[in-house]
Amino acid sequence: MDRLPLNALRAFALACAHGGVRAAARELGVSHSSVSRYLAELEAWMGIPLVERDSGSWAPTPQGAELASRLQTQLLEMANAVEAAREANSVYSVTVGVAPSFATRWLLPRLPSLARAHPRVELSVLVNQRMDNSFQDVDLAIRMGRGPWPGLQCEPLMDELLYPVVSPTIWSNQPHHPENDFLIKMNLLHDRDPSASWEQWRRTYGPSTLSLASGARLASSDLVLRSAELGHGVALARGRLAEASVKEGTLFRPFGSKEVRVPNAYWIVRPNLSVDARARRHAITTVVAWLKEQAA
Repeated sequence: MDRLPLNALRAFALACAHGGVRAAARELGVSHSSVSRYLAELEAWMGIPLVERDSGSWAPTPQGAELASRLQTQLLEMANAVEAAREANSVYSVTVGVAPSFATRWLLPRLPSLARAHPRVELSVLVNQRMDNSFQDVDLAIRMGRGPWPGLQCEPLMDELLYPVVSPTIWSNQPHHPENDFLIKMNLLHDRDPSASWEQWRRTYGPSTLSLASGARLASSDLVLRSAELGHGVALARGRLAEASVKEGTLFRPFGSKEVRVPNAYWIVRPNLSVDARARRHAITTVVAWLKEQAA
């Protein structure tokens, strides 16, 4: 087979797709005279006319139109094959925005699992106490609240619940009081976030005489849990953030399976803007699917 004039074939396919030589020249980044020369060379190589040039108009001949259609299909397949080959050997970074306590207590311990399951996806974590809707520095975010929110792609990730936790050492040194007496005698640790307040526990389980006026008030759920681990008192924990410490034995649930379900939940949120590169879309979708697996 003769050597194919690939540049001329591509120029002809683009000229037919865009309706003329000048548009094809802009697409290729060359002069329109260069494209005209390519077309003349292609016609000479094939030995048939490919373009009708009567009265200054430009249109492919029937044979030229059929050739252009096939070329456009093949060029698209070639582009897809090249992109697929690049994807197979590329590493794609996805940035997720999360609150500090969620990063420390839930997300970071799970990152090795993502690396094992998807070695070509790198997850970068941007910590921000308050997430806005700009998404200038992140591809997606995990937000807690009562979603969905307008103007965003929102998918529920997992619900949240509250339960008391305390250091096992503190618990083992306590006399076996009734549950309510235990809370009354203990130092309460408070999360400044009202969605994790002791009032919700008192309203559900009591005792009504439990005073909420005293006890340290801390700026994040992570600080509340860390204070409980250090034996500073009993905390009302966000269950999703405390579950690893409970499993590891650094925190103990003195009330067993009792818990308070809250209306706020964790959501995966993304901007409504489309991501152009197929590989990046796939990487983001992979991270979203992995987050849901971890939350299940």
